[in-house]
Amino acid sequence: MAETFIHETAVVDEGAAVGEGSRIWHFSHVSAGAIIGARCVLGQNVFIGPGVSIGHGVKIQNNVSVYSGVSVGDDVFLGPSCVFTNVLTPRAHIERKDEFARTPVGRGVTVGANATIVCGHALGDYALVGAGAVVTREVAPHAVVVGNPARRVGWACRCGEMLPDSGVCERCGDQYEIDRDRCTRVSSGA
Repeated sequence: MAETFIHETAVVDEGAAVGEGSRIWHFSHVSAGAIIGARCVLGQNVFIGPGVSIGHGVKIQNNVSVYSGVSVGDDVFLGPSCVFTNVLTPRAHIERKDEFARTPVGRGVTVGANATIVCGHALGDYALVGAGAVVTREVAPHAVVVGNPARRVGWACRCGEMLPDSGVCERCGDQYEIDRDRCTRVSSGA
């Protein structure tokens, strides 16, 4: 496995853990108590807050801040400049660090560039959040959401392709059972 790389301008606080083969690039900061899994890539100017857990194989693009309360599953892609909030009613003059809302990001999720995830809303496994979307409620596994506020416009396969009504992925052949509010993988195309 590749060695871990931390750019000379990056700061990894004492008490943070960085997994084997991960790469942390220019001007990024990993706070004490944060856990970065193996084979992750943190782009330029990424901030990881105290106590944040990042899974294995995660790619975090430039200018992303992942605050306390957010947990990121394996194989997640966080697009450039996407935003996670951490308090629902912030005020500069009121300390609310004890109100950080939990925001779990499931396995294989993709969050597009400049999307905003309002805290306290789970992103289900393999969900796809479109560029610029504003997530204001929970996103179901495999859901594709776009817009402000984000609304579901379809379902995505584990490989990232939009699923047709048949539920059979045209790229990888995985088969899904789709109903009004749910999408469940029932067999592999491999």
